[in-house]
Order: sequence, then structure tokens, then C-alpha cells
Amino acid sequence: MPLTHALLNPRSVRWKTIVLVALACAAMALTVGVLVHRSTLERSMHEGAVRAADSLDREIDDARATGAAPPLKAPGDLPDALLHQVRLHGEGTFYEDQRYHPSIWAAKIQDGKLYAIEADMTADLLTRQALDRHMWKYSLVTLAVVVPMTALATELPTRRLRRVARTARRITAGDLDARTRMGTRGGDEITEISATVDTMADSLRDRIAREQRFTADVAHELRTPLMGLVTSADLLPDGEATDLVRDRVHVLRDLVEDLLEISRLDAGAEQAQPREVHLAELVEESVARTGLPATVSSAGAPQVETDPRRLDRIVSNLVVNAHRHGSGPVEIAVSGPAITVRDHGPGFPADLLADGPQRFRTGTAERGRGHGLGLTIAAGQAAVIGADLHFSNHPGDGGAVAVVRLPAPRPAPLGWPEDGDGASVGAVGRGTGGTGPRP
Repeated sequence: MPLTHALLNPRSVRWKTIVLVALACAAMALTVGVLVHRSTLERSMHEGAVRAADSLDREIDDARATGAAPPLKAPGDLPDALLHQVRLHGEGTFYEDQRYHPSIWAAKIQDGKLYAIEADMTADLLTRQALDRHMWKYSLVTLAVVVPMTALATELPTRRLRRVARTARRITAGDLDARTRMGTRGGDEITEISATVDTMADSLRDRIAREQRFTADVAHELRTPLMGLVTSADLLPDGEATDLVRDRVHVLRDLVEDLLEISRLDAGAEQAQPREVHLAELVEESVARTGLPATVSSAGAPQVETDPRRLDRIVSNLVVNAHRHGSGPVEIAVSGPAITVRDHGPGFPADLLADGPQRFRTGTAERGRGHGLGLTIAAGQAAVIGADLHFSNHPGDGGAVAVVRLPAPRPAPLGWPEDGDGASVGAVGRGTGGTGPRP
């Protein structure tokens, strides 16, 4: 996965962790804010009520001592809720929540008279509003600090996870030497996962190496007695039974030769020997050597630099496979550096299209019988010459389509001489690595 896509992927562990931390901080700030707001409001109401009651008592006492007018009120001057408290308990306080100028009332009945005052609570309201604003501001500041710090803190674990994922994808693609190489540093779950992936890759590589050695050993051990069997079959008198024996012996010989070729491809012992060839002529000669009917068409006269023996092996295997497992007519088209082989049979099975050719797997029964080695060898030889071998089914009639795309010629540097046709001399590049399916 590209780095930018990983950073912007909302489903990644990185962003889930950031969102979780942000939500936790926001929930904590909201909880603390609500508790502080309610506690401050309750304390303010209590202190305001005490102050108002004290002020009412002082004014009544001062009026008696000085003869000044006492704070008498008529029942209609008081809020209904306060008047109800006074009638029940003889005294009471009430907070009148006006938007900009709130106030708190204190009232009492003494000597049959109703006394009441109204104290301004605007300053108290402004103080609480300022406290709320500061709490919101510093909560946002805290989030602005915590979220980037969380992103930085999760970068290293997510980077290590991406490294493990890249290694696993490389192993899946066939690179059995890929390792995370994280060692035992950290001692966390990611280290355990990376160690497990490395151990799995080692085990997989060793198991495949044992299977490859077994295949090579069996093929080599069978080759010597098989040559004797072929010679003995040729010495038998002619007859129907002899022809049947010779045919089976030749099939067995071809199978052993295919196994030896696969073992060499698996071991990486095959090396391409490229030279410039006429692609259309090479394909026509390859088809002719198979002895099977196929129509060859070409656009232009493409010249390529490749290993003709290995390309001949690829084309012949594809043609034989088309006749053995498909149905005619078999059509071969040469266009530029690409060779397309198409039959009109049931098409390639789904597992081959998904995983590439596998030895001793011939797919669906309707595609015939065989050892499943032809396409495996073709894919291996394509990797040796740096060609891309792609399998698909025709969208129309569903016939199998195999495309061999040779490496594109590299443009010659400026100043190189050109031949008479305008093509740059030495402009054909050599492929050094395969991108086709692994055998």
C-alpha cells in the first residue's frame, strides 16, 4: 500500500487510535467541564442566597436602629415561587434568571410584615461565563496538542506494521527471501508478528526447496533407466502392442524431461542468451515444429532481442496446450513485442487465472487431461527472458487467451547512429527479470 494512501486511509489503525484518543480527551474535558460548571453554579447560588439573606437582615436591623424606611414589599412585587416559599416557611430565596441581568431575591415575614430585597448577580454570571470559556479554550488547546502527539506516537508502530504487510505481500508474490528483519527489539505484539512472518517465510522456503530437490532427484534418477527403456522399446518387433508401449514410453520420457526443465528453472540455473530475431518468423517456425494447425498473423515486421530457444519453447507449449485443452481454430497474432495465442475452447479455469499455472494441475475436466507442466514451463521460461505471460479468457466466446509480452526496446541515447529504417541501433533492451507468473 502506498504511504500516502496509508496515511489517508480512515480505516487504518493509526487513524482509529487518533480518533479514539481524541474522543477520550473530548469526553474527559466534557465531563470535567460539566462537573465544574454545575459545582460552580451551585456554589454561586448558595453564596448568593446567603449574601441576599444577610443583606435583608442588615437592612431590617438598620431601619430599626436609624428609623430609615425598611425594605417592605407587597406580595405582588415578589416572584410567585418566592412568595410560595415565604408563605410555607416564613422566609426564602429565589434566583431570577434574566438573560443579561440576573438577580437573587431574599424575603421573610417578620412582625406580620413582608420584607424583601433583590441583589444583582450579573458579576457572578460574568465570572461563570468566563470560567466556561476558559475551560472550552484550554480543552481545545489540549486536543490540538494531544492529537498531533498521538499521530507522532503511532507513526512508529504503524510503520512497523506496514513493513510487516509489505514483507507478507512480497512473500505472497514469490519473493521467498523477503524478511521483516526487525529482530527482537520492542518485545511487543508487532515484534511477535514480524518474527512469526519471518519464521513462516523460512519454513515455506525450506519446504519448497525440499520439494524442488525431490523433483530434481526423482527426474535425474528416472532418466537413466528411462533411456534404457526407450532403447529397449525401439528394439521390439513392430506391432500394435509395440506401438502402444513406445507411445507410453515417449510420454514418460517427455514427462521426465519436463520435470528436469522445471527443476532447473526453480533452481535459477537457466540463463538467457538473447540475440536479435525476427519475431513473426520465429513464431511461424515454432508453430510449424509442433505439427499442429494454427493461423499466424503479424502486424509489421517486429525485430526483438530475446533468447529464441526459450521463446520457441514458450510458443510451442502454448500452442500444444491450446490444442490439448481447448479447441480449434487456434489463432496466433504477433503485434509489436506481443504474441497472443487464442483457442476457442472452454477457457482457462478460475484458479489458473487467479494463481497462475501450477504443476500437475490441469484445471477443469472439460479442458482435457495432462500433467499441468506445459504452462508452468512457459511461465518459467518467460521469467528467464524477462517477458510477461498473461492468461485470460476472451470476453466473447470465452476461449483461452495467452499473451506473451516481451520487454519493450529501450530508446537509444541521442547521437547514436540509426539504420536505414530509422530504428536506432542497439535500441532493443534485454530483460533481466520476469514479471510473469512463477512456476
